[in-house]
Amino acid sequence: MTTLPTDGAPAAPVASGTRLLIGFILIGAAVAVALGVYGRVHEPSSAALFTLGFPSPIWMKVTLATVAMVLAIVQLLTALRMFGRIGRGPVPRATTLTHRISGVLAVAVSVPVAFQCLWSLGFGTYDTRVLVHSLLGCAFYGVFVTKMLTLRSRRMPGWALPLLGGALFTALVVVWLTSAVWFLANGAPDY
Repeated sequence: MTTLPTDGAPAAPVASGTRLLIGFILIGAAVAVALGVYGRVHEPSSAALFTLGFPSPIWMKVTLATVAMVLAIVQLLTALRMFGRIGRGPVPRATTLTHRISGVLAVAVSVPVAFQCLWSLGFGTYDTRVLVHSLLGCAFYGVFVTKMLTLRSRRMPGWALPLLGGALFTALVVVWLTSAVWFLANGAPDY
């Protein structure tokens, strides 16, 4: 595909890596939309399915969401080191290993929280906080899928991975602020 810039000269074709990235973004968007649709059409049970040994489902969700947030901070710091934004010299193998392990653990501890939210509460729209939480909770998994697909392709533009990592981190921060932090600040009732 060739586009004409404003001066009339032909521009370079859109890189195949960019087209592939757009495809990955569409797949991630489909995941996010599917989660949102499920959460919206599913009749919420309003009951806890499990607590994983925590005193209540809300404390499980608050604790696991906070653990995911701490792991996301580790992800951010190790990514900054891997991309040369902090530290100098070769990146130690321990940094890349820590980045991978913290990422896997962050998503792993978020899954019971997301499952419990979607199953028990559904996709909420009854106030702005809940709507933002629902939207970005679904978006988090869509961006995660996009990032994982991007990691496996060598044709991606250099800016794609840091951008997706930043979007993933941002989504998790907002989800955490609109749930665990809000709960701790307001002492919301348990369910």
